[in-house]
Amino acid sequence: MKNNEVADILEKFADVLEFKGDVGFKINAYRKAARAIVDLGDDIEKLWRENRLGDIPGVGKALQEKIDQFLRSGRIRQLDEHLATVPRELFQLLEIQNFGPKTAALAYKELGVETIEDLQTAIDNGSLASLPGMGAKKVAKISKSLELHARAEKEISIGMATIIVAELMDYLREKAGDKAQRMSAAGSVRRNKETVHDIDILVETDYGEEVIKLLTEFPRVTRILGAGATKGSVLLDDRHQIDLRAIQSQSYGAAQQYFTGSQAHNVKLREMAKKAGYKINEWGIFRGDEKVGGENEEDIYRIIGLQWMPPELREDRGEIEAAAENRIPRLVALEDIQADLHMHTTKSDGQHSLEHLVEYVRQRGYRYMAVCDHSKSAIYANGQSEQRLLQTIADIRSLNEKLENFTVLAGIEVDILADGSLDFSDDILRQLDFVVASIHSAFQTDPTDRTIAAIENKYVDVIGHPTGRLISRRQAFELDMDRVIAAASKTGTALEVNSFWDRLDLNDINVRKAVSGGVKISINTDAHHEKHLRMMALGVGTARRGWARKEDVINTYSLDQLRAWQKRHR
Repeated sequence: MKNNEVADILEKFADVLEFKGDVGFKINAYRKAARAIVDLGDDIEKLWRENRLGDIPGVGKALQEKIDQFLRSGRIRQLDEHLATVPRELFQLLEIQNFGPKTAALAYKELGVETIEDLQTAIDNGSLASLPGMGAKKVAKISKSLELHARAEKEISIGMATIIVAELMDYLREKAGDKAQRMSAAGSVRRNKETVHDIDILVETDYGEEVIKLLTEFPRVTRILGAGATKGSVLLDDRHQIDLRAIQSQSYGAAQQYFTGSQAHNVKLREMAKKAGYKINEWGIFRGDEKVGGENEEDIYRIIGLQWMPPELREDRGEIEAAAENRIPRLVALEDIQADLHMHTTKSDGQHSLEHLVEYVRQRGYRYMAVCDHSKSAIYANGQSEQRLLQTIADIRSLNEKLENFTVLAGIEVDILADGSLDFSDDILRQLDFVVASIHSAFQTDPTDRTIAAIENKYVDVIGHPTGRLISRRQAFELDMDRVIAAASKTGTALEVNSFWDRLDLNDINVRKAVSGGVKISINTDAHHEKHLRMMALGVGTARRGWARKEDVINTYSLDQLRAWQKRHR
C-alpha cells in the first residue's frame, strides 16, 4: 500500500512549513492527516480511485488535491516550490535527533548550516552552542545524534542484511542449481549482530568462477569490485557490499568457522589450538602438515576439545571457557516461540484490524497472542481511552468465542508517565489479560525510578523496549540496569526484547545481565503491520547473543504456563 509513502510526504511538507515559520494550524493539519493515513485500514490508492479521499479524517480539499498530485506523479508541485528555497539537505538534517525544523531554521539563518558537514562544523567551532535557547547540554545531544547517524550511514541493520542474504541465496540456488551445495551467511550477519559493515556469504562449490559470475549478474548489483575463481565482491544499490567466497567441500566447515569470527573469538581459538599442537585457518585444522579436519565446522571445535558454540555466542565473552567445560546452554530458538505478546491494531496505530492481525499471527503457527494497543496519553498513536479500551476487551472476548485452538489476550501497552504513574488505573488494568508498560516521553525524567515503579505494579507483566533506544537515531536513555534487573527479579516482571529492527531493545549485553539475574524476557515484534511479524527472528537472535535459553523466555510457555507465571495469578 502507498499509505506510508503518502504519510511520509505530508510529514515532509509539514517539516518544510515549520522550517519556514508558517502558521501552526497549517503545519498541524499536515501532521494530523499523515497520522490518519498511517492509521487507515484501507489502501489509500483504493480510496483515491473511488474519489473518497475526503473520507479520511482531517483531509480537506487542499490536501486531497496534493495527495492526488502525489499519487499521479510521485511529486507535489507546491512542495517542490518550497524545497527550492530551503537547504538542499534539509531532510537529512532533520533526521538528526534533537535537531528539529525550528532549530534547523535558526542554524540556517544565523550560521548558514545547510548540510550535515555544516552542522558538524558549527558544533566543533562552538557557534551552535551560542545560538539562543541552545546551550552545551542540547549541543551534546545533537552531537551524539550525529554520531549515531554517521554510523547508521556506514552500517547495515541486521534486519536489512538478513533480507539481502535470503534474496541472494534464493537467487543463487535457482541459477546455480546442483553446482552449489551448502550456503551460509558468515561474519557479523551469522553472529546476528545488530548492525554489520558488509555481508559475507559462503557457497560450497567446485564451480567457483561460474557461481561468482552469477553474483555479478544479480539484478541489484550496481558495481563489481572484484570477481575471481574463489572470491567475488559487489555493491548492491550503490551502498551494500557483498563478499562471496566459493569454497570446496573439504574446507567448507573451516571456512565457515574462520569467516564467521569474531576476530577476538578466533584469536583465542587459534591460541588454544596452537598450545594443543594444531593450526587453524580457513582451509582446515592441521597437525603439522596433516589436515585432520575442515569439512564440517563442528570438527574444528571437537578436535581441540571444545563443545560447538552457536555463532551468536562467538564474541570472546566466556564462550570458549564454557565450551571447554561443556557448559554451552541450549539457546532459545525461533521454533520455541508460541506467542507474540506485543502487537498493535487499527485500534491505535496498527495497520490491520483485530480480525486480520489474528489471522496473520495464526499463519505463523503460534498458539496465542496479546494485542497491546497504545494507551490514552499516546495521542500521536491514536491511544485508547478507557471507554475505547473496554470496548476492545469486549471485542476480543467475543472473537475468542469463535476461535478454535487459539486465544487472543486482551492487552495494552500502557504509558509510564513522567511522574512514574501508569496511564490507566489498576481498576482498568485488572480487567486486561496482559500488560506491557513502556516509556514513550520525557525520556530524561527519572527513567530508572519510573521503570521500577511500573515493575512493582501487580498488573504489569512486561517492560516494553526498556532503554528506549533507536539504533539509527536515538541513544538509550540513562537507565540503571542493575537496579531495574534487581526489581524485575524480585517482583517476577519480564523485560522485553523488542524485535523491531531499529530497536532490538534489550540489546544482547543487557539480555545476558537480565537472564543471569534470574529475570525472564519476552521476545515480541511490536508489530504494526503483518510484515513486522517476521522480525521475531531478529529478537530471537538478540536473545541468543545474550545466552537466553528457552526457559528464560515467557513466550515459549504454553498459555497455561504463562498465566501461572503472571503476578496477578500468584
